[in-house]
Amino acid sequence: MAEVELTIAGRPYKVACRNGEEDTLRAAGALVDAKSREALAGLGTLSESRQLLFAALLLADQLVDGREVEIPTGPDPELVERTQLLAQRLESLADRLEQNGVEP
Repeated sequence: MAEVELTIAGRPYKVACRNGEEDTLRAAGALVDAKSREALAGLGTLSESRQLLFAALLLADQLVDGREVEIPTGPDPELVERTQLLAQRLESLADRLEQNGVEP
């Protein structure tokens, strides 16, 4: 048995699978993570169980409607952009502190 660590909505989970199925499990985890984040974006703060429930319902809805399910291939572009904006803001604050003689 192999073990894969998945991150779903920022929380780590260790999941066992058959040897050779690691990549498939990672792809499935990425899909659940994307839907879990989609549920959070649409509904706000949720408990872990409700977040996973809504992620499962979003995936099931796609399957029932016959829509193709896209497996994410990289980081969420929105999170990347938000992270970059936050980094710029922190750098600006650090610059201001240095100009005022305060050590960060």
